[in-house]
Amino acid sequence: MDHCVFSLQVQFQGLFQMILVLGIGGSFPYGFHISVINYPSVHIRKFINETWIERNGSPLHPETIMLLWSFIVSVYGIGGLLGSLCCGYLTTKYRKKKCQMCTNLIMLVAALFMAFSKTAKSFEMILVGRFLYGIGTGFSLNIHPQYVGEISPKKLRGFTNSTVAVFLTLGKLTGQVIGLREILGSEALWPWLLASSGLSALVQLVTLPFFPDSPSYLLIQKSNEEAFRKAIRKLWGEGDHQAEIDDIMKEKAAMASAKSLRVLEIIKERSLRWQLYILMTVMTTLQLCGINAHQFFWMHYFSVILIFLFVIFYGIGPSTISIMVEIFSQSFRPSAFLIVGCINWMGLFVLGMIFPLIVDNLGPLCFLIFLGILALSAIFIYLYLPETKGKSIMEIKAEFNKLNFGKKETSVTENNFPKEQLREKDLLNSIIIIFKRTKMAPIKLSTPKSLCGV
Repeated sequence: MDHCVFSLQVQFQGLFQMILVLGIGGSFPYGFHISVINYPSVHIRKFINETWIERNGSPLHPETIMLLWSFIVSVYGIGGLLGSLCCGYLTTKYRKKKCQMCTNLIMLVAALFMAFSKTAKSFEMILVGRFLYGIGTGFSLNIHPQYVGEISPKKLRGFTNSTVAVFLTLGKLTGQVIGLREILGSEALWPWLLASSGLSALVQLVTLPFFPDSPSYLLIQKSNEEAFRKAIRKLWGEGDHQAEIDDIMKEKAAMASAKSLRVLEIIKERSLRWQLYILMTVMTTLQLCGINAHQFFWMHYFSVILIFLFVIFYGIGPSTISIMVEIFSQSFRPSAFLIVGCINWMGLFVLGMIFPLIVDNLGPLCFLIFLGILALSAIFIYLYLPETKGKSIMEIKAEFNKLNFGKKETSVTENNFPKEQLREKDLLNSIIIIFKRTKMAPIKLSTPKSLCGV
C-alpha cells in the first residue's frame, strides 16, 4: 500500500505540485478573508473615528461608524459578485491561466491599499482594498475548481476536486490563527493582518507560469494536440495514459457540434435540468450549514481546534466545487460557475443580514435550522446524484439523461441531443453520403415516356 502511494506521488509529481500552487492562490484567499475580517473590527472602527476627528474636528456618531464598518465588510461580497459575473466570459476568451495571474495582480494591489491605509490615515483605502479582494476571490473561486478538475486524470479526480474545499478551509484556519491578537490581530499590526493575503497571491504569481494550461483546454478549445500531449506528460508522468487521452478526444468530438450555452440557455436546457437541481441544492446547503456563522470572541480560540475536524469531513464530502467539475462538461462550466458564484455571494450577503436576527430570537437553537437543512440535502443527494467515481464526463452525462429525459427517452447521444434532433442529424448525414456517391459515379437520368406524351 505504501509502495503504491509512493509510486503515485512520483508519477504524478507535476500534478500534485500544480494542485498546491492553484490552491495557495485559489480558494485559500476566499476562506482567509471570510474569517480574518472579524478580528480587527474594534481597531478599524476606532481608526475610522480618529481619522474623522482629525479631518473635521468632531467625532462620528456610533451608528455612522457601525454603518461604515458594515459597508467595509459587505463590499467584499459586491466585489465577489462582480468578479464572478465577469469570470466566465474572460476565462473563455483569455484562458484560465492568464486570468488567474491577472487575479494575483489585483490581490497584490488590494494588499498594498490595506498595508498603507493606516499610514495614509485613510479608511477609504480599506474600503477599496476589500472591494478589490472581493473581485479577486470572485475570479479565483471560479477558476480554481475548473482548473483543478481539468488537469486531473479520471482516477484522481475525486481527490483533486476535494483539495479545493480543503484549501478553502485551511484559509479560514489560517485567518483565525494569525488574526489572534498575540500574532497580527493587535492594534499596531492590523493593517499587516489585512495585507497578509497578498503573500499567497505573490507565491502563485511567481510559480504558476512554470505550469501548463489544462490538457482539455489545449485540445478542445485551442486544438493544439502537441501542447496537449506535452501538458499530460508534464502533469501525469510518462505512464500509459491512452485511455484518458481517448476520453478527452471523445469529449472534443462531442463538443465540436455543441455550442457553449449562456446562463439563461443553461437554465432552459432540458438535458441539464437535474444537474442544475443538484447544483442549487448543494450550493444552498453550503451557505446554510452554519459554516459562515461564528459570532463570539471566545469561539475564535476554540474553533481553531474544531476547524481541523471540519477540514477532514468537509474535504471528503460532496462540496459544490467538486461536483460542479464532474457533472458539467467544459463548454457548460463557465455559465454553470456563474450561477454558483451568484448564489454564493448573494447567500453570504443575505446570511450576514439575517443571522444576527435569528440568533436574537432563537439563541443557540438556531443551529437546529442548519441541522434540518443538512439532513434534507443529504437525502436529496443520496437519491439523485449519480456515482461519479472513475467515470468520464460522457458517462456521467449518460446517467443524468435518465433523469432529464426519463427511461423512455434515454436514446441520447453524447452531445445530449434528443431523438428528434438525432433523426434530423442522421437524415442530413445520409443525404451527404448519397451526394458524395453520386458525385463519384454520376447516374444518367432519362425523362419518363409518360411525361413526353408517348
